[in-house]
Amino acid sequence: MSSELPQSSVPPPTGVDEPSSAPTRRTFIATTTAVGGAVVAGGVIGGGLLFDDEVAAAEAPPESRVSLTVNGARRTVTVDNRTSLLDLLREQFGLTGSKKGCNAGACGACTVLVDGSRVNSCLTLAVRLEGAEVTTIEGLAEGDELHPLQQAFIDEDAFQCGYCTPGQIMSGVGCIQEGHTGSPEEIREWMSGNICRCGCYVKIVRAVEQTAGRK
Repeated sequence: MSSELPQSSVPPPTGVDEPSSAPTRRTFIATTTAVGGAVVAGGVIGGGLLFDDEVAAAEAPPESRVSLTVNGARRTVTVDNRTSLLDLLREQFGLTGSKKGCNAGACGACTVLVDGSRVNSCLTLAVRLEGAEVTTIEGLAEGDELHPLQQAFIDEDAFQCGYCTPGQIMSGVGCIQEGHTGSPEEIREWMSGNICRCGCYVKIVRAVEQTAGRK
């Protein structure tokens, strides 16, 4: 009997140390990461991040120049187109008498007069007031002499914490100018957009009545 083993027709398995010509998942990820890093690095070295001018232009808020009269003084300012009249008055003009309550037009604490009409300044865009005349609580008194409605609020003790008082007074002035003071019920109806969380409504109505009766 022969001691030689028969030759197999099956080719021997490839050795584990023999390199493969097909790329593996690991080498593919490493290669693409290296290439991407080189592109970004090239953009930075070559003069800043790619498209930096376009990004800066997209992020810059649109601005407009507006001229308006506030409490008798002409003011011209460049503002972000999204700026409310309330923020313009408080933050740029330093007129902090108009209060930011709800900032949604629901409480009336920010009420001012624009061309004689009552508006919620938190809902009014400043850029839409070109040429307008704005009156705030700071513009009612003449020197040391209070406006009649301001004095009436003191006489009737028509406030407690005072936060809503500037808006209440400005709305009351508008209500009187509009002629909506025929009765306490009418005053309450036309002043209903101004909230007093201290509950001074009865005295507020009396103050408006008192001022309207003096006209």
